[in-house]
Amino acid sequence: MPSRSAHTAWNGSLQEGSGEVELTSSGLGTFDMSFPSRAAEKAGGKTSPEELIAAAHSACFAMQLSAVIAEMGATPKSLEVTADVSLGPDTPGFRLTEIKLTVRGAVDGLDADGFDKAAQTAKESCPVSKALTGVPINLDAALA
Repeated sequence: MPSRSAHTAWNGSLQEGSGEVELTSSGLGTFDMSFPSRAAEKAGGKTSPEELIAAAHSACFAMQLSAVIAEMGATPKSLEVTADVSLGPDTPGFRLTEIKLTVRGAVDGLDADGFDKAAQTAKESCPVSKALTGVPINLDAALA
C-alpha cells in the first residue's frame, strides 16, 4: 500500500507564528494555520491539526463502515459522518481529549440494532481509530 504525505512550513513562535500545511500527495491545496486560531472557538479561515485529524477520521470511518455493512450482507446507500476532535490542556502542553463520531445512514438490509453493531465494529477496526487509541472515541450512530 502507498504512503501519503503532507508538508508543513512554520515561521515564528507558537503564539505569534503561523504556518501552512500542504496536502502534497493529492496536491489539493495548502492551508493556513496558527496557534491562536487553533485554540479559539472560531477557526477564522485557518485549519488545525485537530481539523485535519477529524477529516481523516470521518473519511476512514465512513469507508470502513461501508465495508462492514457490505460484509453483513446489507447495502449502504448513504452515510453522513462527522468527527469532532477536542483539544485540551496537558502537562506539558496540550492533548486530544475526545473524539466524537456521529453517523447517520441509509442502509438496505439492516435494522437499527444491526446498524449500531456495524458502526461499533467500524469504529474499532478503522485504521485511524486504531492509530488514535489513546483518545476516547465516542460514537453516536443511527439510521436516518
